[in-house]
Amino acid sequence: MKRSRRSKPFARLEWHGRREPAYRPASLQLDTEAYPKGALTSSDFSGQLILGDNLTVMTALLTEWEGQIDLIYVDPPFLTGKAYSTRIGRGEDSRRPSEWQTVSGYQDTWRDGAEYLDMLYPRLDIMRRLLSPSGTIYLHLDWHASAYARVLMDEIFGPNRLLNEIVWIYHGPSPIRRAFKRKHDTILVYTKSKDYNFNADAVRVAYDPSTVKTFSSSPKAGFGKVPDLERGKVPEDWWYFPVVARLHKERTGYPTQKPEALIERIILASSNPGDIVADFFCGSGTTAVVASRLGRQWIACDSSPLAIHTTYRRLLLENLDHPFTSWRSEEGTRSQGVKPLVTVSQSGSLVQVALEDIQSENPEGEPFPANINIWEVDWEFDGDIFRSRSQAVRSWREDEIGTHLKHTYQQPGDYTLGVRAFDNQGLVGLITHQITLPT
Repeated sequence: MKRSRRSKPFARLEWHGRREPAYRPASLQLDTEAYPKGALTSSDFSGQLILGDNLTVMTALLTEWEGQIDLIYVDPPFLTGKAYSTRIGRGEDSRRPSEWQTVSGYQDTWRDGAEYLDMLYPRLDIMRRLLSPSGTIYLHLDWHASAYARVLMDEIFGPNRLLNEIVWIYHGPSPIRRAFKRKHDTILVYTKSKDYNFNADAVRVAYDPSTVKTFSSSPKAGFGKVPDLERGKVPEDWWYFPVVARLHKERTGYPTQKPEALIERIILASSNPGDIVADFFCGSGTTAVVASRLGRQWIACDSSPLAIHTTYRRLLLENLDHPFTSWRSEEGTRSQGVKPLVTVSQSGSLVQVALEDIQSENPEGEPFPANINIWEVDWEFDGDIFRSRSQAVRSWREDEIGTHLKHTYQQPGDYTLGVRAFDNQGLVGLITHQITLPT
């Protein structure tokens, strides 16, 4: 394979204590095979959801995925200095934040900018190695760190590999009174080589009505060049998409969630069906959900158990056509603290599990079943990998969740049921139950 040549940047970013990073691979363990209601029962998995520090996870993925990922979307912390909370309550007054039920989301706090750059630089460097020769990376930041990241990306990819600097504009309330309101983010787009993928026709938008009217009224408009008005145009490098607001139908409650329409445009433009799309700061899971919907394979990673829980829940609610897997690193142990209490009944080959209650280490939370977001059953649990074959999942706007799941066995014998539950804080618990189906 011919290596792409990177031109040298005309500037290099230095910061206090900068040093060459050490890369240590994580040990990844398969935790779950999830078969949503619409999924085939085959092992044709569409994606991998990984709990763990993304630097060690990406280092481990190099063995299989170096030079194989077609598109990476990166939405890292922004260097805001804030600690973000996740909303877990329902039916709350969106105008009274002091009354919301929340838990810790993620920390965007750093000793200084140098510590932040120590985090960002090695991760961007290893993402370049994971990208395919025709791959593209979209780095999403705002005014806090985008200027520094531009210099880092020039160093890692080469300044001639900058494809676009996209401005995502939005509106909303702001406390600023002594400056213009800061209502845009910056997305830096770099390619691995000059032979990159870009699907112009997949992202065309309609011309403004005033433009259509102008060309219709005057043959001299456009200096004689008439565009294909029916086909539409490739969008400019400034995009308007509304943010995921408090009452938005997409809202999961996870902080800084990005709109699906924004990610959809990125995936359509820079990947093809069947391509591999990755998001190593996956947060609420928007990239994985949209990639699945568009027929792409995906890899999603986050160090927060609550982020992985939110993404897992969204994927199950999608009723995907294909199953997916969930992994964890040695650092990425799920937060335990829930014990489901069930009743199991049998009628011939039909077995039904009823979720009666949960024991939680958080006794001050909501009462059952309002405190459960997901519960699921592996009807033939092997004690190692949880194969989620049946699930009850609470949607984002519903108060109710089903408390009965059933399965018809094809063969008599002894079986171990695994029953797993997730509460609304991302805590998880697993119990097993033995059954015998007579001949």
